[in-house]
Amino acid sequence: MQGLNVFVLISSFVFSFTLCVLSFAMEEPSMKNNKNMICDLKASLTPLQYQVTQEKGTEMPFHNAYWDNHREGIYVDVVTGKVLFSSTDKFDSGTGWPSFNSPVEPAVVSEKRDMDHGMVRVEVQNAEGTAHLGHVFDDGPGPTGKRYCINSAALRFIAREDLEKQGYGNYQHLFK
Repeated sequence: MQGLNVFVLISSFVFSFTLCVLSFAMEEPSMKNNKNMICDLKASLTPLQYQVTQEKGTEMPFHNAYWDNHREGIYVDVVTGKVLFSSTDKFDSGTGWPSFNSPVEPAVVSEKRDMDHGMVRVEVQNAEGTAHLGHVFDDGPGPTGKRYCINSAALRFIAREDLEKQGYGNYQHLFK
């Protein structure tokens, strides 16, 4: 009887494994591409960057890379490399996260209603919808009255003096 139980257990495992392999092989190419993209992102981002951008996480206030950064430069999306914000639009909101009154170009971000955590907020994503960046609020300074409260983990800072070297020389005009 014990031999039969072992046989059934092994057969069940082999059957389940075969189904898993076949289901992956029969998946739509777009699903495979999505799985490849997830693997690529996990390999290229830090665990915190992945948690923030892909799982809508939030980093700790006052304990992140850019909340107190006062250097001139631009902030790019860690997922796409697209320019999102400039230091010329950054201000100290007192929240512990980098805050901006507007993106460099409105088309680089998208806004989406967010009702997580029992609150109604507006989530900020990159335009492609592939990365959570933070949230936008209507309590910022002029001229927009907006406060884009963005996770440092979703950003990469490029100092003004490195723009040309990093391939972003066409953004030098922001600092003249």
